[in-house]
Amino acid sequence: MKTPWDFFQSSRTKIKNTWKIAFLSAFVLGILIHLPVMLSDIPNHDGLSSMYFDQNMITSGRWFLSVACGFSSYFTIPWIIGLIGLLWLALAAVALTELLELADPLVIMAVSGLLVSFPALASTFAYVFTMDGYMMALFLAILAVLFTKKQKKGWLAGAVCLAFSMGIYQAYLPFAILLCVYVILLFFMEEKGWKTKAFYVLRYLGMGVAGAALYYVILQILLKLQGKVLDTYQGINSMEQGGSGLGLFATIRGMYVDFLAFTVHGNVLVNNIFSFTACAALVLLVAYLLVRSMLRRKWWKNPAFFVIIILLAAGLPLLTNVILVISPNLTYHLLMRYQWVLYLILMLAFVDRYASEDGKTDIGIQWVALLAAGILVFNYGVSDNIGYSNLEKKYEKTYAYCARLLDRIEQTEGYYQGIPIALVGVIGYDEFPTTDITGKVTDGMIGLSGDYLIYKGADYQAFMQNYLGATLNFLDPDTVGEIYMTQEYIDMDTFPGANSTRVVDGILYVKTENCGRD
Repeated sequence: MKTPWDFFQSSRTKIKNTWKIAFLSAFVLGILIHLPVMLSDIPNHDGLSSMYFDQNMITSGRWFLSVACGFSSYFTIPWIIGLIGLLWLALAAVALTELLELADPLVIMAVSGLLVSFPALASTFAYVFTMDGYMMALFLAILAVLFTKKQKKGWLAGAVCLAFSMGIYQAYLPFAILLCVYVILLFFMEEKGWKTKAFYVLRYLGMGVAGAALYYVILQILLKLQGKVLDTYQGINSMEQGGSGLGLFATIRGMYVDFLAFTVHGNVLVNNIFSFTACAALVLLVAYLLVRSMLRRKWWKNPAFFVIIILLAAGLPLLTNVILVISPNLTYHLLMRYQWVLYLILMLAFVDRYASEDGKTDIGIQWVALLAAGILVFNYGVSDNIGYSNLEKKYEKTYAYCARLLDRIEQTEGYYQGIPIALVGVIGYDEFPTTDITGKVTDGMIGLSGDYLIYKGADYQAFMQNYLGATLNFLDPDTVGEIYMTQEYIDMDTFPGANSTRVVDGILYVKTENCGRD
């Protein structure tokens, strides 16, 4: 039996240099880009109620999330959670490197950089209380495809990985699907018979179907054991109903519209002239190499080539947005759109694979591709930090606002500790106009945009308790809703107006939203 040191020494020699480059690049760049938020204790609106949260999200179908987030404890500790999350992401970069068969150190660094800089990760950091678990899910989604590719029976291990990935967060299913499509396409570009290709495709279909089935079976067992049912949140209960209830045409149309809207106008993938130029350069390079390969390998003589191109053009938007098949009316925010970074990564990998045939021309292509990737990494890193800067300002504005409001509440005649408080929570934009100057960058970055962290009574309660040390007795939303319609409440001023707080029948009314009713 080997000693711990001997085991470490022997294991180290088995680790490929490409793996080391991918891991270190992703981890170091991740630290450099996201260090500001990792060293802060700044919540977003959801984080206010998740200072301690056991992540039992079984009713949202996330039956493994509690385990995945348990390594960092259930307290919100950004530094620890961030480190663990980046470790998972670095392992994901290693898996991507192996899956895409990358060998060029600079290309590996660029791929790792894109993975850790894409703004979807910044939005995930805004929801830091689940970040480490989500990155584990992303790693498992990539690992599922890698296992399937490497071994004929690897689809079985891949199915297990996919099931547990979905058990943490279902939104990374499109990540695995797009990787499967790319790997299958590369296999098809080789000179092999159709029978071989058909069996190869079946491996990935088997992995996907078995993985989804295993996920669903485990979900149903755990729901039964805990005596719970799927929640209506984000339409997750549609899984048991066989879909959303919308017509097939309407669902498909919505998927295409969303894909184009986010890709072109989402202000994430492309958010300025630099990112537009870099993305356009990658698209043009891939198009050139694809046409060149088509002519040299005479693919144009085979009708199947054009069928595949048409299927790709029609199918990629649907596969990218496959989550909308189940829940077309969900709030499809940036945390669920990490798969868009794959378009950049796979274009770079494609250039790296096929730009090695024409001497100076292909050397020039390699330079342009790496330069474009570098521009995107830097651009996304800057966007991430603009978002983090605004998140800190949101906290400071919220702190100042709540300190003023708490003082007014405590100075209201008739106030006593524990008095029931009726507060809707929306901050009136007439009295407090928008001051956020980052909107052009952060509008599409959920958790990082806007002016304040608070939107409802529970947010005020959590913020004042955790950051101002005040324990207030806020009434439940149903009771507040009834008070909201009373004439006494309607006639009140909006905070900071003189009549914005008053005691009525033993309840302290607090009015923060605009006086007028739309």
